[in-house]
Amino acid sequence: MDRVRRRREFGLGVLGALLAFGACEAVSRAGIVRSSYLPPASHVVARAVELAGDHPFLNGVEATLRAWALGLGLACALAIPAGLLLGSVPVVDAAVRAVVEFLRPLPSVALIPLVSLLLGSGTRTEVALITYASVWPVLFNTVYGIGETDPLAKDTLRAFGFGRLSVLLRVELPATAPFIAAGVRISAAVALILAVATEILSGFGEGLGIFIAQAESATDGTRDVLAGVVWAGTLGLVINGALEWAERRLFPWTPGRRGVPA
Repeated sequence: MDRVRRRREFGLGVLGALLAFGACEAVSRAGIVRSSYLPPASHVVARAVELAGDHPFLNGVEATLRAWALGLGLACALAIPAGLLLGSVPVVDAAVRAVVEFLRPLPSVALIPLVSLLLGSGTRTEVALITYASVWPVLFNTVYGIGETDPLAKDTLRAFGFGRLSVLLRVELPATAPFIAAGVRISAAVALILAVATEILSGFGEGLGIFIAQAESATDGTRDVLAGVVWAGTLGLVINGALEWAERRLFPWTPGRRGVPA
């Protein structure tokens, strides 16, 4: 049943994409919107496919993905232990809750000038901003997962003389793992958004965002801008699909279980 449901959802997704493609194509071809503002979708897709053979463009995409992976990896390395600590020790959670709630709403893009001043331009600034934005979904999903752990299982281990660390490793961490995975998937999308947005707003270095920013300032560059957006959306779709597949493989006993977005 689960496989049938996934196939149906995939089919509906493809149908929705085809309808959106057809609508954009029709609007542009009919002249409802000037082609300089909205080129035909077929031209945009053709340009996106053409870029697959452009080595400088692919080098930029590689740079974006490298910053994405570094930022997401650092976020997970920081957020998972911190989430386990906050979820397991109420005193620590109460002590830092005000600081966490103060920092969480700060938009990462607003920190670009400050981080650039502290770290300089380049990959370090991009990775720092990606890490900051990506920490929160993993952190709060980890805390939430700890709170959802079966208390009976924890009490049983304690009754047999297991210590706090053993309970964490044997019960809480395995039970929290699906929530952590969901948080990582959310953060992966956030990290990609920040990677591209930081490159666009900073205007220096290399990457997919730099390609979009340069195309925006070029004469008649709308097609290249939209082709870059297609690449960004495709990367996000592939990354999300790969992480969903990994979740199903690693945690087959919790197919409908999801963490809460931060």
